[in-house]
Amino acid sequence: MSDVQVIAIPSMHPGGLEAGRSGHFGRCDVFTLVSMKNGEVESVRTVPNAEHSEGGCLVPVNILSRAGATSLVVAGIGMRPRMGFAQAGIEVLVGPGNTVGEVIVAYRVDLVRPIAESDLCGAHA
Repeated sequence: MSDVQVIAIPSMHPGGLEAGRSGHFGRCDVFTLVSMKNGEVESVRTVPNAEHSEGGCLVPVNILSRAGATSLVVAGIGMRPRMGFAQAGIEVLVGPGNTVGEVIVAYRVDLVRPIAESDLCGAHA
């Protein structure tokens, strides 16, 4: 089993550690994927988000699954995509941070947690 974690964070264009975090994961510009090993950042890459209407709320699930994400850190998410990520084996977490880099710092110091029912967005129930 690999000890590399690939954390996906919904981001504003162009993505990367300096990019702003997108508040609406399904409508973000890109996903920044941060590969971490032993708590250290190994690499940072981005994958573009796709048109939300084509495939609905599960489009980001497929994008991040293909990209090898192991975790997704969001500000909020709907029930349907949350269930899709669970089926894909991608852990959905919630935590603080205004930029991708701040989210990664929060991840490293255990300020993120598994998303709870109370964190779910009603628009996508």
